[in-house]
Amino acid sequence: MMLENAREHGVVVHEGVRVVDVLFDGDASTPFGAGRAVGITIQEDGGRRRDVRAKVVVDASGQAGLIQNRLRLRVWDPVLNKGAIWTYWEGAYRDTGRDEGATMVLQTASRNGWFWYIPLHNNIVSVGVVAPFDYLFKNRGSYEETYLEEVDRCAAVKERVAPGTRVTGYFATKDYSYRATKVSGDGWVMIGDAWGFLDPLYSSGVLLALRSGEMAADAIVEGLAKDDTSAAQLGKWGLVFNEGVDRMRRLVFEYYDGFNFGNLVRNYPDLQGTVTDLLIGDLFTDRVDKVWRPMESLYPPEKKPIPSWDAGTPQDAAPQKTNELVLPQGPKP
Repeated sequence: MMLENAREHGVVVHEGVRVVDVLFDGDASTPFGAGRAVGITIQEDGGRRRDVRAKVVVDASGQAGLIQNRLRLRVWDPVLNKGAIWTYWEGAYRDTGRDEGATMVLQTASRNGWFWYIPLHNNIVSVGVVAPFDYLFKNRGSYEETYLEEVDRCAAVKERVAPGTRVTGYFATKDYSYRATKVSGDGWVMIGDAWGFLDPLYSSGVLLALRSGEMAADAIVEGLAKDDTSAAQLGKWGLVFNEGVDRMRRLVFEYYDGFNFGNLVRNYPDLQGTVTDLLIGDLFTDRVDKVWRPMESLYPPEKKPIPSWDAGTPQDAAPQKTNELVLPQGPKP
């Protein structure tokens, strides 16, 4: 839908084409990425490759992170070492009325993770479990066995999927929380998951992808108008964006740490609207920062500070970690 909308507004769209590299200026002795990005190399359906020149390269390659991985810019989050297993059910329970399409978050029996329960079209429901990587994937059985064990332990989920029929295999993703050390370079900029991914809790992924695209587009338009496609110009939005992601990251950590948001609102009723604003994505303003001190007043004495994202592990220091997505055989939703 978004691709068709772009085409209708004048974008030249090439389908069946894969970007295989980013072109930088300089000679053979210039380290990759040291110069200015000047285009891309694409591979067409038949296997033929050709170069396409551009004033600005926007990396929207998702979790493949073309530029991020080539330039070794990825930092793994120091605490959010999570994974997920999910599948799709037809005919599983749905609420009725205004709540029919509502997404639910249900805590696992072990209280160290959670289920998402997302009604989709055509009577399909996406149901996935999120938990620490080691808990979900080490010394466990197959994805199917682990998933069914977790469903069986969570009465609310087990009851909801009971009338349904599973219609796909099992999907899995591992070590998905990461961020790049910068958003741009001369002639290039990263957006969405190509820059970073936080956590599926609060469904912030689409919001952050769209917002980063919007902010990058404004910087590109302004830069082209004044003939400035430097790293500073193309990434002028990066600081504000990182601050917004940090606000959502803190909410995610508070949830995993067992913070009681209901207790916060009961003690500070005037903050109910601000907490709601944060949860629905009003992240890019310091107006919402007034919630943090009241939250801290409710912390237990032994609570430790949340490590900063950049205290995480650079990808070269952890070659065994990979942002792995496992797709099952058979039909996809």
